[in-house]
Amino acid sequence: MEYTELGKSGIKVSRLCLGCMSFGDPASKMHAWTLDPEESEAIIRHALGLGINFFDTANCYSGGTSEEYLGRAIRKNIARDKVVLASKVYFNEGNLSKKAISREIDGTLQRLGTDYLDLYIIHRFDYGTPIEETMEALHSLVKEGKVRALGASAMYGYQFYNMQLAARDNGWTPFVSMQNHYNPLYREDERELIPVCKQMNVALTPYSPLAAGRVARPAWTADTMRSKTDTVAQGKYDSTEEADKAIAERVHVLAQKYGATMTQVSLAWHFAKGVAAPIIGATKAKYLDDAAGAFDVALTEEDVAYIDEPYQPHKIVGAL
Repeated sequence: MEYTELGKSGIKVSRLCLGCMSFGDPASKMHAWTLDPEESEAIIRHALGLGINFFDTANCYSGGTSEEYLGRAIRKNIARDKVVLASKVYFNEGNLSKKAISREIDGTLQRLGTDYLDLYIIHRFDYGTPIEETMEALHSLVKEGKVRALGASAMYGYQFYNMQLAARDNGWTPFVSMQNHYNPLYREDERELIPVCKQMNVALTPYSPLAAGRVARPAWTADTMRSKTDTVAQGKYDSTEEADKAIAERVHVLAQKYGATMTQVSLAWHFAKGVAAPIIGATKAKYLDDAAGAFDVALTEEDVAYIDEPYQPHKIVGAL
């Protein structure tokens, strides 16, 4: 496993982050394919064995049960200070208002069974709350010791820039990471958001780095519960299937060239693009083993250009 610093936070994270949306009670009706507590713990334990120390969840994942399952597994298997726990706030009553942030962080900490969070991420941009109110509320959590560092997720470049300016101008805590939608099939953030992040030394921790499996296997879909029922992923990718298949085919060609898997080539593409830690969701341990093999694949500039060349502009997916 390789490790890197999360922006300028001083927090050392594995260059693979385990996304915990796969964990939680399916009775919450968020997803039908989530894992129960024992299955979740098995995946988390396997991730720890691979050297993964970075775990990402959210207050809204499976009605909070994702946070519960993650916290339970961490307490049973490793010391709290050996892992980096990230969670998110936005899809809740009040979105990013001061009142909502104060309420939601306490719920997250309780469900995780910890008294602090390493990274607190705003899940989206809140059009209904003044930026200054949100940034000051987040800063207060850092001052109180409830949160070590702050991150943001999918939004437009100008929105992220304005939030960072508000933090700078008022002496508040800035964001150190950006969890945006990014993969070989969706590169719209290369226009503005990613350059802004690099300018500000903000770590990139993209979600959906494998385009929900579309750049991890030769076939566009798979015969799995998730592939059959994940309507969110279908909405993201299937409308551009014909154009994007050419990109997936090129990932497959390079996988054959290097004797690697498509997953490994796709993740190597992220590392070549300067990504700090892509977020990997896994319902089986073998998927994590596959992802960990990406560090053995080094793509050339020509390889990256070969993957990128067929790309066509897409409609925005992620930022609201």
